[in-house]
Amino acid sequence: MSAAHSPRRGLESAVRARKLTKVFGATTAVDALTFEVAAGAVFGLIGPNGAGKSTTFSMLAGYLQPTHGSVEILGLAPAAVDALRGRVGVLPQDAVLPTTDGVGAFLVHMARLQGIPQSQALESAKRALADVSGADWWTERCGNLSHGMAKRVVLAQAFLGDPEVVLLDEPTAGLDPRVAWEVRQSILAKKGRCSIVISSHNLNELEEICDAAAVIDRGRLVAAGSMAELTATHEEIRVKVASAQGATKTSSVPLAALRELADVKSVDLDEDRLEIVVRFDGGRADPETIIGRVLRLLLDQQVRISGVTKGRGLEKRVMEIT
Repeated sequence: MSAAHSPRRGLESAVRARKLTKVFGATTAVDALTFEVAAGAVFGLIGPNGAGKSTTFSMLAGYLQPTHGSVEILGLAPAAVDALRGRVGVLPQDAVLPTTDGVGAFLVHMARLQGIPQSQALESAKRALADVSGADWWTERCGNLSHGMAKRVVLAQAFLGDPEVVLLDEPTAGLDPRVAWEVRQSILAKKGRCSIVISSHNLNELEEICDAAAVIDRGRLVAAGSMAELTATHEEIRVKVASAQGATKTSSVPLAALRELADVKSVDLDEDRLEIVVRFDGGRADPETIIGRVLRLLLDQQVRISGVTKGRGLEKRVMEIT
């Protein structure tokens, strides 16, 4: 391995994009994106159709070359295939399995392509398949698998050999709720053992799985940060007041008293949603402390409460900015 391609150990960022740009003719699909994925983190790429997520994913995976800017995986350009072999796993959105191959034979073959020695390839393939609850499929032909089973096999392929970085494009697209849940559990089981980048439209799923995310719209970065920052979970709580017949009227909500609570910065009442929005100083108080103060006051005033949430939710945040 040349000095130019030698990986740098102890990196704080597993993935780094700097002014990443891709132009197709007169169309700029990705426009100067800059973001980083911390080592060991699960990171989401978020955006509506046509936002540039798939193009960005393809540049991270090395399928496309940037027109301008740069991307590094483990301190290397994605084109450094030999240096990254076995260290990076990829699940493309439309991955297709060879229909006549057995599942076990396919995974062993992919393990060998990843640079895993012959003596270890069989065990690595069996472990990866077991991790997605597919150990019983070893002798099945790939062409006989259901869509959900096939998705889990290609997920197993992406995690073969415990790579340091794994790139997943729409890992639960088209799956029924139970299989999607099982795939999420497989991904969560890897959390902390490697760095994972997920491109997905499923915002509830990303909020559950990811530590941080970048939101892209029309090729541009519109927001990036930790999931707590994006959803304001350390700065805002929302209290739903009961709406059943005979329940609290919004006119009885003690807004002035709520605004006087310690560390509260502002209080608003959304009368259409029957929701009190309390913003607070996250540097001085945690959400649970604020929730306790707010609920104590509301209950003392006999305000009926039907629910409490921290932050505004990733879906709501993304709808606001894209």
